[in-house]
Amino acid sequence: MVKRRIAEILRSGQPDESLLIQGWVRTKRELKGFSFIEVNDGSSLASLQVVMNQDLPDYEANLKKLNTGASLEVTGVLVPSQGKGQRIELKAEMVKVYGEADPETYPLQKKRHSYEFLRTIGHLRSRTNSFGAVFRVRNACATAIHQFFQERGFLWVHTPIITASDCEGAGELFNVTGLNLKDIPRTENNAVDYAQDFFGRPTYLTVSGQLEAEVMAMAFSNVYTFGPTFRAENSNTSRHLAEFWMVEPEMAFCDLEGDMDLAEAFLKHVFKYVLETCPEDMEFFNQRIDNTVLETADNIINNEFQRLTYTEAISLLEKADVKFEYPVSWGLDLQSEHERYLAEQLFKKPVIVSDYPAKIKAFYMRLSDDEKTVRAMDILAPKIGEIIGGAQREERLDVLEKRIIAQGMQPEDLWWYLDLRRYGTVPHAGFGLGFERLVQFMTGMGNIRDVIPFPRTPQSAEF
Repeated sequence: MVKRRIAEILRSGQPDESLLIQGWVRTKRELKGFSFIEVNDGSSLASLQVVMNQDLPDYEANLKKLNTGASLEVTGVLVPSQGKGQRIELKAEMVKVYGEADPETYPLQKKRHSYEFLRTIGHLRSRTNSFGAVFRVRNACATAIHQFFQERGFLWVHTPIITASDCEGAGELFNVTGLNLKDIPRTENNAVDYAQDFFGRPTYLTVSGQLEAEVMAMAFSNVYTFGPTFRAENSNTSRHLAEFWMVEPEMAFCDLEGDMDLAEAFLKHVFKYVLETCPEDMEFFNQRIDNTVLETADNIINNEFQRLTYTEAISLLEKADVKFEYPVSWGLDLQSEHERYLAEQLFKKPVIVSDYPAKIKAFYMRLSDDEKTVRAMDILAPKIGEIIGGAQREERLDVLEKRIIAQGMQPEDLWWYLDLRRYGTVPHAGFGLGFERLVQFMTGMGNIRDVIPFPRTPQSAEF
């Protein structure tokens, strides 16, 4: 007997086909002489209706076990459905129950549960409609990302999770150690003796794979990373995670304009792919979560992004007839309210802001000829603010060394990174995209903890 996924059956299954399905019970409805079981296997938002007649072997015994959450296997024949809103249903010939779910204790019943409650049962929440849709869209996003870069000849590189460098200089890193925390070795000055640690030096969980991606780009021209990153920021907001995934392409022989072009094409591709691949899930988000989800996707796909410099953006913000909570002044970083004003109210579409003040950006960003700004860019999207941050990298050895020192860092700690400027340096550029922010933006979900299967946040690593 051929096993079929429910999404495929609902899409193309025909009457009189014999097949086998496996999944979990969503609902059960008992009538005289037969019962309806809604079965879902996670492949689609919709479930397949199974019709069980009382003449089936072990009908009564199985029916008692088939409560919401129970797992089962059904062999049967597809027949035209007599009910509304469904084309076909499965007439069962054999039913096998794998695992029961006690209706008195199973926490997912046929009603709406708050997302706060569902986070407390992270091992079960993916069985709900909302989270099923979220994780199918997340999967489609990941597929689209790989497709976009692979079709353009990019090499996917796996950069290290354990690192000795702080790419962003923020200092909010998780330490990695093999030392016995109950008996930490100390130097004569009572400092931690990292010479006795596993790597012989302080090491951390990475916050970015960019620096290593630059290394690989100097050999393969175009590369991208897509993997987990970490930040030990003690923040409990709906926008922060301690563990998250980053997408970071790096392109040799590329300037800021090429970087912006690629980033815009990248976002358009991902949104278009998800709309084509998960139309049912996206419609669900548009109806149940945020009624502008489809409109936002259309805005991304079918509009050219507005481009302006940071200086132009500051001028527009200063002229805005809006009272911002945070001050607007040249030299200060843009806050979320400023970013959203530009994208949502002023231009009503994605905006790319470039050429930021050097003092508020990282050491690796290329210093402009005015020596006041760097060749950096951020893509600001309606409803969420910054979604992509990127820059042309500083390829000049002398300028890079001065920038490292100016930011209180030691050039010798980045000797290998500086070597890239000594041996065959080229103009190069790249950007970073927080994967969860993309999924959150695409689905309209209000909390970033609800777009990753197992969120890691302060005081929370339960599942």
